Amino acid sequence: MTIKEAKIRVDALRKVIEEHNRRYYVESAPVISDFEFDLLMQELQGLERKYPELVDPVSPTQRVGSDLSEGFAQVAHRYPMLSLGNTYSEGELREFDARIAKAFDEPYEYVCELKFDGASISLTYVDGMLRRAVTRGDGVQGDDVIANVRTIRTIPLQLHGDSFPKEFEVRGEILLPHSSFERLNREREQQGEAPFANPRNAASGTLKMLDSKEVARRGLDNFIYYMPGNDLPFASHYESLQAAREWGFKVSEHTQKCGDISAVISFIRRWDTERKNLPYDTDGVVIKINSFAQQRALGFTAKTPRWAIAYKFKAEQALTKLLSVDYQVGRTGAITPVANLEPVRLAGTVVKRASLHNADQIALLDVRVGDMVYVEKGGEIIPKIVGVDAAKRSESLPPLQYISVCPECATPLVRLEGEAKHFCPNESGCPPQIVGRIIHFASRKAMNLEGLGDETVEQLYKNGLATNVGDLYSLRKSQIARLERMGDKSAENILQGLENSKNVPFARVLFALGIRYVGETTAKKLADAFGSLDALQSATAEQLLEVDEVGEQIAKSVLAFLGEEKNQLLLSKLREVGLRFTTDAQERISNELEGLTFVITGTLSRPREDWKLLIEQHGGKVASTLSGSTSYLLAGEKAGSKLQKAEKLQVKAINEAQFLELISKKNNV
Repeated sequence: MTIKEAKIRVDALRKVIEEHNRRYYVESAPVISDFEFDLLMQELQGLERKYPELVDPVSPTQRVGSDLSEGFAQVAHRYPMLSLGNTYSEGELREFDARIAKAFDEPYEYVCELKFDGASISLTYVDGMLRRAVTRGDGVQGDDVIANVRTIRTIPLQLHGDSFPKEFEVRGEILLPHSSFERLNREREQQGEAPFANPRNAASGTLKMLDSKEVARRGLDNFIYYMPGNDLPFASHYESLQAAREWGFKVSEHTQKCGDISAVISFIRRWDTERKNLPYDTDGVVIKINSFAQQRALGFTAKTPRWAIAYKFKAEQALTKLLSVDYQVGRTGAITPVANLEPVRLAGTVVKRASLHNADQIALLDVRVGDMVYVEKGGEIIPKIVGVDAAKRSESLPPLQYISVCPECATPLVRLEGEAKHFCPNESGCPPQIVGRIIHFASRKAMNLEGLGDETVEQLYKNGLATNVGDLYSLRKSQIARLERMGDKSAENILQGLENSKNVPFARVLFALGIRYVGETTAKKLADAFGSLDALQSATAEQLLEVDEVGEQIAKSVLAFLGEEKNQLLLSKLREVGLRFTTDAQERISNELEGLTFVITGTLSRPREDWKLLIEQHGGKVASTLSGSTSYLLAGEKAGSKLQKAEKLQVKAINEAQFLELISKKNNV
């Protein structure tokens, strides 16, 4: 490989890894297994070692993925929350042990802990009281989610005894037990919502909710696994965990000291089987040097501690027969092949179907109907086929021919350049696409239309009552009430939900329209950038490309959607019924704050979103972090470190009363 070829591959890997980081940490919706992700990361690390001139400080190999989100105050970690090096190999574990042995002329021992599959949290206690609960974030700072963490019963709000330090930090994993996960998904399906893919996604998503009452209802759990700090009153990690248990923290009873690497490997082998009997998910074992003094001697790399490593269990597999292949059509017209299997037990459930992803994956695996196939369940709702037992194949099995026309409307399929999937282009006449768009429009993150679950939308479509989202606003009570399993009360709820949706912000309306490639984040950025549908409809490709995260693909999709006559008619209808097509910032009250940038911190008399809206309505902007260009820091009680930072940057801090005075007369403050 030449340096030029290496650079092309490195750039491609970085882009793919960052996208998977975003899906994992921000959206809590990974699309590949941990093993597949680690293979990508290992390839990138190998290329950067071989070609050091290609190393870049912003490479994903140099930092921890981020789960920062809006709606929470960001707090700097006192000690960085680093990730761990991963391995799937006992041989690499022995190499890790050999490096440890080379570093010391004295005995050492390990502590083995189950690696919980949830969301990392850092908890700070002062005088025995919980004061802060911060997510991993980017490893340097994270979101303070203390209101949600307080709802978790296994996290003590006040510690037992009096032997704990005056101020200290513990780290743990917040997770969703299987029982809570199954209950939550049953509820979501009954409400017509998509189930969570796995307990990790559900735990991560729950932790970042803005409604702490809903968080409390979901039943999160927690295990403490580490206590950082250089002045702790303990000589070892294991000792600190025992003390934490005495203070009231939940510490796994399966944590074990191991005298050598052979004992470590025995622990791993036992739990690779026993984990199936646990009431929660664990995806590996974490191995740490026990002595704090030896940990300090070994130190850290830029990203990982040298004194710890994570052994990851491989995803479970089963061998079964491929009976047939169905082709599903999504709301965007994307075709997804799904394998029908001879039922087989895998990871505690009976599997009958598995994803084949796309035509390229089918060709790569050379999978054929009648084959004995390996199925893997790596944290997905629908397991995937990962291989074929060629030795068991009958010579008479023909290669699988991918379909050429839509299975629903018989329209010839297309495959756009750069796309992995085939598409049905018949947007206005293909039933699953029509129904899918209405379901998306009604979903919680879009218009949040109460009562309009998948089955109800299907009924509306089949009865000719809704062929596009605009038809929903023409529905009458009598039409809805006569549908199967409906009645007057259900009809009233649906109509009230439609009426309430007229207050949904423009960004969510834009997302609800279902423009291809325009997700929640992109819709918000477009709404913020243009402020109104009129401005967006008048935008050129060049203007769209100036918006953060909008590339050529998204720009072309937006222009194509807005340029189609049928969509223009739909938008006119939605405008007529009263949907919001301007941002709150466009509904200006005054220009008193024009050109000013605010950062909001501390506890205020009203929700932070209210203050943000007020600032925008008077022409100002709101930023999440302080800088030299910040005009004012709007500070409530317990403002914390941002007050000191504002002073250093010479940014003026004001309280609520001063801010309200500022709105009426800008020069008073």
